[in-house]
Amino acid sequence: MSSSYVPLTPAVAGFDAQGRLYSPAYGDVYHSPSGALGQAEHVFLRGNGLPQRWRGRDAFTVCETGFGLGLNFLALWRAWRDDPRRARRLHMLSLEAHPFSREDLAALLARHAPEPLAALATQLAAQWPPLLPGLHRLEFEDGAVTLTLGFGDAQALAPRLAGRVDAFFLDGFAPERNPRMWEAPLLKDLARLAAPGATVATWACTGALRRALQEAGFAARRAPGYGGKWHMTVGTAAPGSAAAPGAVAEGARHAVVVGAGLAGAGIAQGLALRGWRVTVLDAGLARGVAAHAGHVAAALTPVLARDDNARARLSRAGSGRALARWSGLPGGAAPRVCGTVQLDRDAGRAAALADTLATLAFPAGWVRAVSRDEASGLAGLPLARGGVFFGQGMLIQPSELIPALLATPGVEVVPAIVARVARAADGWHALDAAGVPLARAGHVILANAFGAQQVLAASELLAPLPRVAQMHALAGEVTLVPAAALGGGPRCVVGGEGYLLPDTGPGCVAGSTYVHGAREARIGADGQRVTLDKAAGLLGEDFPAFHALVPGSLPGWAGWRAVLPGRLPAVGELSHAPGLWLAAGYASRGLSWSALMGDLIAARLCGEPSPLEADLSQLIAPR
Repeated sequence: MSSSYVPLTPAVAGFDAQGRLYSPAYGDVYHSPSGALGQAEHVFLRGNGLPQRWRGRDAFTVCETGFGLGLNFLALWRAWRDDPRRARRLHMLSLEAHPFSREDLAALLARHAPEPLAALATQLAAQWPPLLPGLHRLEFEDGAVTLTLGFGDAQALAPRLAGRVDAFFLDGFAPERNPRMWEAPLLKDLARLAAPGATVATWACTGALRRALQEAGFAARRAPGYGGKWHMTVGTAAPGSAAAPGAVAEGARHAVVVGAGLAGAGIAQGLALRGWRVTVLDAGLARGVAAHAGHVAAALTPVLARDDNARARLSRAGSGRALARWSGLPGGAAPRVCGTVQLDRDAGRAAALADTLATLAFPAGWVRAVSRDEASGLAGLPLARGGVFFGQGMLIQPSELIPALLATPGVEVVPAIVARVARAADGWHALDAAGVPLARAGHVILANAFGAQQVLAASELLAPLPRVAQMHALAGEVTLVPAAALGGGPRCVVGGEGYLLPDTGPGCVAGSTYVHGAREARIGADGQRVTLDKAAGLLGEDFPAFHALVPGSLPGWAGWRAVLPGRLPAVGELSHAPGLWLAAGYASRGLSWSALMGDLIAARLCGEPSPLEADLSQLIAPR
């Protein structure tokens, strides 16, 4: 197991003799006895010059240590709502090693949130994520207010943050109770994110703290305290060495996205929701075939790894972002959260699986071990083995999802075949085979799967990207099985060696094949024999009508995967071609990466805190 993995330890609520919320682990109360709202307003808002400092700004970003119940966030949000001259967008990035469960948070906020914050507290509790390590993005006010929660040890998370911070709220338990939260190494990791003019404020005030702040790059001083405290600490920061670039100017917010599949549609939606104008150029539409047309259903299921490796972390982040981003889509475009039973490869894996789940300590509502009988009960039909059940496993209908994403206001889809790109004084130009410009913008994103490699090669931009040069196309197909042949089909996604999906109306999708060296992606008897055999291997008993199906006689869908070494995507701006971006190599996890990578690119262009840890962003950076 990787020595870097530390399971998340949830908060345990306690109360002191005065009825104040108390942490037994740290021996300290969660907020000032004189009132959480008053402390938030005096220490953190006025201590950082708010609301005056955000006025006239396009965006303003706060970084906080110690989220607790979120009362500082709620006070900040309320002040933003009440200010007619507020920044257009407000972002908070907050770290919490011991988050409360949603149920506990809702109950505690109902009891402890001051009345002016009560309605906002209800909204916060409604969006509260499962207690999983990593970053979680919450959105309010139609996306104008974002909260990026980092669940885990601050010392481990802070070096992985990416953003451009205008104000720091240093909160948490008292320095004598939790000294690591106030030490110079952590403060240095935060200070590197400081935007020009950034400020800092905290209720704590000791000489050791001021020295640690000064060592980290903050010019700190004492100021009048709150609630019986003589003093608090405020200060300013020098511009950070790792502060993210500022947002693209409002008048330049036009992007060209090449490709209208899962990658391109996710990026188009992410940008358009932030007010960008997006032109999508698609070769498939130019040839008369929309991406994933006829692909009636697919599964979105996270990956587990005992060491919680990069692939597992990325897939978990992608699953959560897809659920948050797509749940409000109309009709069949929205995910169906039906859960996923992922079967063990063989009956002897139960002990290893139990050990993995014990090591990870994820919430049972998110993933838990299930016996064969439990798995069969969840699926509603007999299965071959037990395994794990992901409560948020989703069924997605790609043929409905993609058009819904591309229908986001601000997105224009143009049938066009891009042969190459070229940089000019007015931005990047997308050109056809004859060199005729199709579109231009300051930012062009190649999201056309394997075709991105061809565009880069034709543009003489592939040589610095040896990993991208190894990308290859892999054909595959899925088969549509009559639900009646499976007694109505499973109630949830069933995965293992292959997968079987619930009925969406036309039938149950069984998948899938992986065909190397294919000249075309097509439906055929050989492929259907493979998909039906895989589905049969998931079932615990014979279904005569299913076994009577004739391979080659069934409908289905065939397509291509763009695969890179390591089966992780390549997403980010090209270092040797600023303004040109790549989002390709999604392999067989296009649904896992679509919303996450769309928000990753959009956040960078809009100067937001990244929704993904920096080490993961670096891992998938084009190279």
